[in-house]
Amino acid sequence: MTKHGVVLEDVAAARHFSFPPPRTTTPTAGGGDSFRKLAAQVDLGAAVVGSWLDSMKASSPRHRLMAPLPGAADAEHDDWMERHPSALDRFDALAAAAKGKQVAVFLDYDGTLSPIVEDPDRAVMTDEVFSFVRLAELYYAGSHGMDIRGPTADPNHHGKAADSSSSVLCQPASEFLPVMEEVYAALVSRVEPSIPGAKVENNKFCLSVHFRCVEEAAWAPLFELVRAVLRDYPGLRLTQGRKVLEVRPMIRWDKGKALEFLLTALGFADADKDDVFPIYVGDDRTDEDAFRVLRARGQGAGILVSRFPKETSASFTLRDPAEVKDFLRKLVVVNADADTNNS
Repeated sequence: MTKHGVVLEDVAAARHFSFPPPRTTTPTAGGGDSFRKLAAQVDLGAAVVGSWLDSMKASSPRHRLMAPLPGAADAEHDDWMERHPSALDRFDALAAAAKGKQVAVFLDYDGTLSPIVEDPDRAVMTDEVFSFVRLAELYYAGSHGMDIRGPTADPNHHGKAADSSSSVLCQPASEFLPVMEEVYAALVSRVEPSIPGAKVENNKFCLSVHFRCVEEAAWAPLFELVRAVLRDYPGLRLTQGRKVLEVRPMIRWDKGKALEFLLTALGFADADKDDVFPIYVGDDRTDEDAFRVLRARGQGAGILVSRFPKETSASFTLRDPAEVKDFLRKLVVVNADADTNNS
């Protein structure tokens, strides 16, 4: 068994087949300055408040529950589940695809290992999952993959720390730290006193403006206030997730890039498809970048955590963190059985 936390032992089952099947077309971003200009236009300059409000409402669970007709909603959900079946229901198929391979597991946190809650500070995983992930040999990636730490530092990827439990492997946006601190202070001083219920969270390379506890009538003023702060910082971009506005450095880095980096750090970058089976589990639109990487590689499995139908590049779904826990438990059991059979 490879002891790297995210890497589990070979998973035993029937004959191998690959997940997910590659799509014929994969959208790609432009390069260089044109990419930066386009991102700036979409995220800040040309954004219309109405379209942002529509997006903010779409991320709200209570809006998703307001289906026009029960029958139509059921049909939509059934069709979606047929295209993105449950990873628990298809677990044997996943195990078969992973037979004889190293299984590398990548997990999002909020909404995946922990439930979405009103107060972000109270987003904690269950004791069982915590016991599973509280391992020194795990690799940890924060701020959408812009702060990656692991058991050992790679001098070729910005490694600095000597402590093996907190070695910095990659911080591609480290030069943005001073400006991120400055913007965080500006957002706290302007947003929190003006918008009741708003909370600004500093995740080092990503600033999160949570509007989970903000009245819907104040969403537009909140967006405009955040946008006004960012007008003085053209190197930053504004994006939107589940009940949160996020401020990040405008660099070509996302969870997909982080996934590729981690596969390289684990020695799997050039591995044959028959050697490694990556599994990525996430719940938000930012996880789609990682799902698309697996699609492009024609390798492994992307698993979306969601109760509601939505566009995704993931191959499978799980409903909530409780099902994620069940999936991980089954993965560990199969792994233990394979270890016994190989000993």
